[in-house]
Amino acid sequence: MNYRFVSKHLGLLTGVLGASVLLISAMDWYFWSDNTPLEVAGTKALLVTGLLGWLFAVVLLAMGRGAEAYLGRREAMLLVALSWIFGAALSGLPYFLWAFQVMPVGHPFRDFTACYFEAMSGLTTTGATVLSDIHILPTSLLLWRATTHWLGGLGIVVLFVAVLPTLGVGGKKLFNVEAPGPSQPGVKPRIRETARLLWFIYVGMTIVQTVALMCTGMNLFDAICHTFATLATGGFSTKNASAGAYTPAAQIVMIVFMILAGVNFGLYYHILQRQFKRFWRDPEFQLYLGIITVASVIVISSLLGDNLVLTDGTVIEGTVANSTLHGVFQVVSIQTTTGYGTVDSNQWNFVPKMTLLILMFIGGCAGSTGGGIKVVRILVGFKIIVAEIERVFRPNVVRSIKVGNSVIDPNMRQAVLVYILGIVAIFVLGAIAIVLIEQNYGDGIDIVTAVTASAATLHNVGPGFARVGAIENYGWFSSPSLAVMSLLMALGRLEVYALLVLFVPTFWRKP
Repeated sequence: MNYRFVSKHLGLLTGVLGASVLLISAMDWYFWSDNTPLEVAGTKALLVTGLLGWLFAVVLLAMGRGAEAYLGRREAMLLVALSWIFGAALSGLPYFLWAFQVMPVGHPFRDFTACYFEAMSGLTTTGATVLSDIHILPTSLLLWRATTHWLGGLGIVVLFVAVLPTLGVGGKKLFNVEAPGPSQPGVKPRIRETARLLWFIYVGMTIVQTVALMCTGMNLFDAICHTFATLATGGFSTKNASAGAYTPAAQIVMIVFMILAGVNFGLYYHILQRQFKRFWRDPEFQLYLGIITVASVIVISSLLGDNLVLTDGTVIEGTVANSTLHGVFQVVSIQTTTGYGTVDSNQWNFVPKMTLLILMFIGGCAGSTGGGIKVVRILVGFKIIVAEIERVFRPNVVRSIKVGNSVIDPNMRQAVLVYILGIVAIFVLGAIAIVLIEQNYGDGIDIVTAVTASAATLHNVGPGFARVGAIENYGWFSSPSLAVMSLLMALGRLEVYALLVLFVPTFWRKP
C-alpha cells in the first residue's frame, strides 16, 4: 500500500476543502453579513476551520513527501474512503465551533456527532438535517451547508482528479471508484478531460438555474443555495418549509432541474456533440422518465379531492392543479433523491406513501448526482429475472441480456445482483441497528420511522416518514444512531464497496 502517496493527495484535497471554507467565509462577510453576534460567530467558525484545514493539509503533505507516483486500485479506494470520512469531519467543524460560541447546551450542534451527521448529509447530498429551526443559522453557515451539497454533487474527488494532473493513469482508477453508478458511458477516455467536462456542464447548469430562480422572485442568496442543493440532488433549504416556502414558479424550476440532475451526466456529452438521438434513445433515460411519469400519475390520482397540508402548515384543496404540482414535485424530489418538500407527505394515504418508498430505492440514473440503487441496475435486474423465467420452460435457449447496444456479460450480471442484495441487507441491518440503539440510548422508536430513516439515509434521500417525515428532522436521535446513519449515508454515496473493503483484512496485506 502506497500510504505516502495517499497521504500526499489527501493533504491536497484537504487544502482545497479548507480553501472552500475560507472562500465561503469571505463571500458571506462581503455580501450578506450583518455583523450580528450569530453572524460574527459563524464567520469566525469558518475562518478557524479553514485555517485548521490548511494546517492539517500541511501535515499530510509532509507525511507524503517523496512518495512514489503510483496510485493502484487499493490506494484509490482508500483515498476515496478517507476523503469522505475526514472531509465530513472538517466540514462539520464550523457548525460545532459556531454553536460552542453562541448556542446553549441542548442545541443539536453542541454535539459533534450531530455536526458530523449534518456535514456527511451535505457531502453525500442526502439532505437530512438535525435542525428544527433552520432560520437561526447565520447566512455563512447556510451558504456552507449548500456548498457541501454542491461539492459533493459530482464528487469532491472528481474535482480533485480534474485539477490535479499528477494522478496520471491512477486518476482513472480514482474516478471509477468515486463516480456514482456502475459505468460512465459516453464521455472522453482521458480522465482529466472527462472530469473537467462534467464540471463544465455542472457549473453551466448552476448558473442557468440560479438565474431562472431569481426570475421567479427568489433573492440571490436563496437562489444560490437552492441551486446548489437542487443540482446536487441534496435538499438542504434556507427555510423551515423547504421548497414550500416559495412560489409555484420556483417549484416548477426546481422540478425541471431535479430531473436534469437525475440524468447520467455522460449523456450531456452527446448533446454537446449534437448526438441527440443517442440521448433520447438511451434505455436508462427512457425508463427513468417512464418511472417518473407512472409514479406521478399514481400519486396525483391519490391526492385528487383530498386536502393537502403544505410544509408551512397551510391547508389547500386537492384540485387538479394543486395535486399535479405537488404530486409531481414530491415524486421527482424522491426519485432523484433530492428530498425537497412542498407538502407534508406524512398526511397521505398508503398508496402514494408506498410509491415514494419504492422510488427511494430506485433513485436516479447511473452517472448522475442522485443516489439509490440506480435505474440501470433496476433495468438489468429486471432483464435477468425475465431471462431466468424463460430458462425454466426453455432451458436450451441461450439469450444475451442487452441494455441498448451493450451486452451484459455474466460478471456484470453477478455484480448487479450482488449489489442489490447487499443494499437490501445493509438497509435491513441499518433499521435493526437504529431500533436497538434507540431502545437503549433513546426513548424508543416505531418501526416506520426506523425503516424509512435507514432507507432515506442509505439512499441519500433525506426525508422519510413518521418521525423523519417531510416536516420533521433527525435532531431527536441519540448520538450512536446519528453515527450509524452517517455511515449509511457514506455507504450509499460511495456505493458500498469503497468503504466495506476497509474492513477486509486482506485489503491491508501486501499483494
